[in-house]
Amino acid sequence: MSQTEIKNKEISRSHAEDLINEGKLDHINDHVADDYVWHRLGAAESIHGPDEVREFISGMRTAFPDLEVTVEDIFAEDDKVVRRDRLTGTHEGEFMGIQPTGKEIEIQSLVINQIDDGQMVESWGQSDVLGLMKQLGFFVVPGPRLALRMVIGTVKSRLFGE
Repeated sequence: MSQTEIKNKEISRSHAEDLINEGKLDHINDHVADDYVWHRLGAAESIHGPDEVREFISGMRTAFPDLEVTVEDIFAEDDKVVRRDRLTGTHEGEFMGIQPTGKEIEIQSLVINQIDDGQMVESWGQSDVLGLMKQLGFFVVPGPRLALRMVIGTVKSRLFGE
């Protein structure tokens, strides 16, 4: 592993530990480039630049004041770092319009960070938002067409063994 890959892994890990776990949002410009883009699978919009990252992390730490990220795995190749994280916390503030439930959560997350000149320039991430909503007591209800297809599939399976 090259020295650059080792350094990039440390940048990605310290992003999680300093900003999310410790709430050191004044360090955000050390980690995130001005033109940074964070693509979040399933989210309506990407997050752009240090100010939007700061706003996102601040909102998460307000909703889950004891939010902690544990880096379970981390790999680097060239300018990319892949992290598998476990996030835990207690829902004590409003989150996505959901009033505090006091429930403890634990979800998994994957993120790929592209790092250039010691800063993250682009990220691609996916978190288990459905699992999070279930843990908070909210379930996704399928629309009528999907629900009908699910019922038909179940009936067919039971009647015809399909």
